[in-house]
Amino acid sequence: MQATGGDDGKLARLKELYGVEHVVNYRSSPDWKDAVKSITGGGADVVYDPVGGDVFEQSLRCIAWEGRLLVIGFASGTIPSAKANLLLLKGCSVVGVFWGAFAAREPETNRKNFEMLFDWWKAGKLKPAISHRFPLEKAAQALGALARREVVGKAVLEVA
Repeated sequence: MQATGGDDGKLARLKELYGVEHVVNYRSSPDWKDAVKSITGGGADVVYDPVGGDVFEQSLRCIAWEGRLLVIGFASGTIPSAKANLLLLKGCSVVGVFWGAFAAREPETNRKNFEMLFDWWKAGKLKPAISHRFPLEKAAQALGALARREVVGKAVLEVA
């Protein structure tokens, strides 16, 4: 498994928590798309992009033939546009992943997905990394930690 990110500390945590083999910092490595292509032997099969902006275009440039770029959000503040020639040359797909809309439109499938996830969690197949815990009355502080991008993995609100 490989990962890119804009913070060396978070990338180190990915290695520690998830066993990520190769990491590339897209802020400090101007040629990061070439590094990804080299590490993956030609390009990434799946790119999970919560950042948008310039990262989106470079992610599209380092994707493999028939790869998928999952658009999750726009943490950079810039909503990117896909260049149609890159989609054609890569034979790839750009897929919008908006869980809120999915849950509203397909509640039964969403419920089944959560049942499966909780079954995997109970069986020890999923081990979410929790970097922050907050009592429910400090939910505003939890949101602040998310906004400051301090959370690596999950932030949990605990109900007494």
